[in-house]
Amino acid sequence: MDNKTNRAIGVFDSGIGGLTVVRALMERLPFENIIYFGDTARVPYGIKSVETINRYAMQITE
Repeated sequence: MDNKTNRAIGVFDSGIGGLTVVRALMERLPFENIIYFGDTARVPYGIKSVETINRYAMQITE
């Protein structure tokens, strides 16, 4: 498998604000694969520990 052809840009968001970032990425990088994940089930992230957010990220990327 050629990793260069299977790469994607991941946008991990704890709400919906990341959609603006995804839109800007798509405009600037139209040929890139972009994966967006909006974790609205566990917001807000601001009060969570770094360890908890890391655990969420690992669960999401499995």
